[in-house]
Amino acid sequence: MNRREEPLVLGIESSCDDTSAAVIRGNVVLSNVVANQALHAEVGGVVPEWASRAHLSKIHPVVQAALVKAEVQASELDAVAYTLGPGLQGSLHVGSSYAKSLAWGLGIPSIPVHHMRAHILAHVLEPGPIPSYPFLCLTVSGGHTQLVRVDDPQSMKVLGQTLDDAAGEAFDKVAKLIGLPYPGGPVVDKLAAQGQSDAFAFSRPKMDGYNWSFSGLKTQVLHFLQKEQAADSSFVSRRKEDICASVQAAILDMLMEPLIRATRETGIYEVAIAGGVSANSGLRARLKEAQEEHGWVVHIPPMAYCTDNAAMIAAVGWLDHLEGRQGSLDAAPSPRLPELTTLAGEPAT
Repeated sequence: MNRREEPLVLGIESSCDDTSAAVIRGNVVLSNVVANQALHAEVGGVVPEWASRAHLSKIHPVVQAALVKAEVQASELDAVAYTLGPGLQGSLHVGSSYAKSLAWGLGIPSIPVHHMRAHILAHVLEPGPIPSYPFLCLTVSGGHTQLVRVDDPQSMKVLGQTLDDAAGEAFDKVAKLIGLPYPGGPVVDKLAAQGQSDAFAFSRPKMDGYNWSFSGLKTQVLHFLQKEQAADSSFVSRRKEDICASVQAAILDMLMEPLIRATRETGIYEVAIAGGVSANSGLRARLKEAQEEHGWVVHIPPMAYCTDNAAMIAAVGWLDHLEGRQGSLDAAPSPRLPELTTLAGEPAT
């Protein structure tokens, strides 16, 4: 199949607060439009009701903008892919309802997509190179931390995951404790680059298998800050760079240890990262160091595909469409989908 014969797929992502639409042909991204909801920064976190209402007002203009930028008509589309979950219930309903209605009106398949599977398969998009199967993927975001074995686009197995809070939540919580603006993760990363990673000692809890727990680290930081501020009210303002660097080093150590062990125990040295925290400069540097030290083949996504975006949703839609898979109009979005699996509907009859 040459590039012109590849299916043209529209992807719609609305799992949280960003409204996004993208058009791809094969693994070539023709457009990837993201509308942010800056209003949540005022309260230091996403307000689900505000997010749902913003999606309602933005989704049609965003989809139209994606089609215009891609220079295609809706009538040319071969399928519409959308996020089924996990995510915020109201936000998911807006995106899924729009996507299924559009597909039904055009007489083309609608394809439900597991959000975390989409983060992983964003690696199939240009510029590549596409990871060789099997590969291990560390998926890290505000709501998820998982280590996934990817045998092919339709076959994935979660080897380990957080037992409580996600790594992204730990970054955001620390940012809130020291008074940084929301979203805090990128700000912590920026300040960490200016601090000393060994300035303060925090323990690195270890779980069985390839699992994680970040709740204890958050509690450590809270108690540490309370103690230091009681002795010196200016402590945080004076040492915020060192605090961020020390906390980030602890989180990255915790993420890397099970990943390094998993490569040795599985014999899989093709390694990828995905999710919002994969934009963290410290994590990217650690992966490059591991590539040199352990002989890994490392895949780090472009920044545009780290945070929530519709191109990754369209990528799964493209792959599933090639397999003849599609969803039904009865597919119900869910904030908590089951363990990561295909979740892409049955083969078309």
